[in-house]
Amino acid sequence: MANLLNTSSIMMCPHGGTVSVVTSNTQVMAAGDPLIRASDTFLIAGCPFVIGIPPHPCVQVQWVQPDTESQVLSDFTLSEDSVGLCVAADMSVQGTVLIMFTQPQVSGE
Repeated sequence: MANLLNTSSIMMCPHGGTVSVVTSNTQVMAAGDPLIRASDTFLIAGCPFVIGIPPHPCVQVQWVQPDTESQVLSDFTLSEDSVGLCVAADMSVQGTVLIMFTQPQVSGE
């Protein structure tokens, strides 16, 4: 079982951009912050990735492998074992999201 992600979890794109989460979950908490779900919105700011002109930064995360057993408000949770793809504005995949830190109190699968 892996630690579940909450709104205080630290995630980055592979190029150093910061992932922020917008969740509608206000009911189920872990370590004092809302647990996040695969259906939440994950925005990336500060990605410096440039293939050419114009720049091609990561702008959002799409989760392709959320937890399979754990749910919050009828949606699957995310854990440090989940896999998310960082995508550019044209939806091209730039790499996988890096989960740097999460809360250690609640786990799921």
